[in-house]
Amino acid sequence: MSTSHESPSPAPRGVAAPMSALILAVLLAALDQTIVSTALPRIAQDLNGFDDIAWVSAAYLLASTAATPLWGKLGDMFGRKRLYLAATSVFLAASVLCGLAQNLPELIGARVLQGVGGGGMIVLTFALVGDIVAPAERGRYQGMFGSVYGVASIVGPLLGGVFTDQLSWRWAFLVNLPVGVVALLIAARSLPAATRGAKARIDYPGSTILAAIATGLVLVTSFGERWGWGSPAIVGLIAATVALAVLLVPVERRAAAPVLPPAMFTSRTVVFSSLIGFFANAAMFAVLVYLPTYLQIVHGVSATLSGVHMLPLVAGLVASQSLAGRWAAHVGRLRMILLAGLVANLAGLLLLGTIGAATGTLVLSVYFLITGAGIGMVPMVVLTTVQNSVPATDLGAASAVVTFARSIGAAFGVAVFGSFLSTGFADRTRGLTAGGGFDATRPDTIGRLPATLRDSALDAFAHATATGYLWIAPTLAVGIVLALFLKPARKAGDRADVPGSVDDAAPGRLSRR
Repeated sequence: MSTSHESPSPAPRGVAAPMSALILAVLLAALDQTIVSTALPRIAQDLNGFDDIAWVSAAYLLASTAATPLWGKLGDMFGRKRLYLAATSVFLAASVLCGLAQNLPELIGARVLQGVGGGGMIVLTFALVGDIVAPAERGRYQGMFGSVYGVASIVGPLLGGVFTDQLSWRWAFLVNLPVGVVALLIAARSLPAATRGAKARIDYPGSTILAAIATGLVLVTSFGERWGWGSPAIVGLIAATVALAVLLVPVERRAAAPVLPPAMFTSRTVVFSSLIGFFANAAMFAVLVYLPTYLQIVHGVSATLSGVHMLPLVAGLVASQSLAGRWAAHVGRLRMILLAGLVANLAGLLLLGTIGAATGTLVLSVYFLITGAGIGMVPMVVLTTVQNSVPATDLGAASAVVTFARSIGAAFGVAVFGSFLSTGFADRTRGLTAGGGFDATRPDTIGRLPATLRDSALDAFAHATATGYLWIAPTLAVGIVLALFLKPARKAGDRADVPGSVDDAAPGRLSRR
């Protein structure tokens, strides 16, 4: 099997058609991480499952994260196009099952299947970009997908609310079918022909252990606060996850075709980039998930208007993605772009750490714009840096490593910020229960307080939100330090020159079958 580092040539018919299909697929997979958030109360009511409703979101995240590395590796082995078409088909079939579910267990099971397909769609999309375009152009196109992801995070809850109020929550899932079928047909016709690697046995032990690790991480981050961070269940999950991570190393070293090639973890480029992606996504999702909540509770806007208020953040994200992609393609200096993004993101978090109940719309818009600009630059550079440091035959596995780290980072950021927010709010609202019907674990009950206490509760929630961003900010500071020691290619089209990197591995070491 060839282990050449050369990237496949761009598709002769251009990239417009395949890119449109990939963008539609990423949009659907990203939307399904957030679109159900505003529909959950109605789903719980219709399916009589309030106690376990959190699993509707957690099941998708868990399955998509656990399946990501295996999809990437199978794409390297059997051809990314055919695996991409298979993942999209699984996602669409599961979407229909979600829309037709008659009880909560059926819906959760369908969401697991949907997450399996969605995880494959995302990681294989990122890898297919490496097949379709040359290394010098990857940054520009990867930036498009980052913008789609950010927009989906804002638009998803709005669409979920519209479908729930105007049609039915089932349309939050069924809407995937017409859009997904169009994407599937375009992809089948326009993606480059699938190529297979050398025959090899699938790394079932490694895949199983990695899926178990992902499951443990997602369960801990999703339910740590609900079950109690010191509870036997959470402590046991943490211990089991650490033990499995230690076990994974010798298992992958012995595997003929490891799902996560060990040589990747001897590369400073891959390891540092994955860690930066983890920290950046933790901060990004803390912003995308909780700022609308702050706007709705503290400023009293509707779910739809909270999305409108977030438009400056989306504008900053989309603009910075586009500019960073073009800068990477024509100017180079990936590390400079990465550092600029991380610094802007950190500055945005520090500014958000000053917000209060009286912070005006104009000031918030400026803060959102700065934060969005920082968020937009990072994902593209991280993924492009890693893809340019591995052979074309391992683009799937490399993309999976970064995607896996970013998925876990998102779950970590949402869980940790949620814990800071709820704890801080509860601490600051002690003594407000005199209003009757007020539950410090549910800020939406602030409206039940008498006017004399309501302002204090709103100030408390705003202060807890701001403090949460100050607690999350150090993760980006760690990312900045890592970026200073990262040595990506000078330009997006050059090879990384990093001692001990994947590029320095002996031929066949990374992709041995």
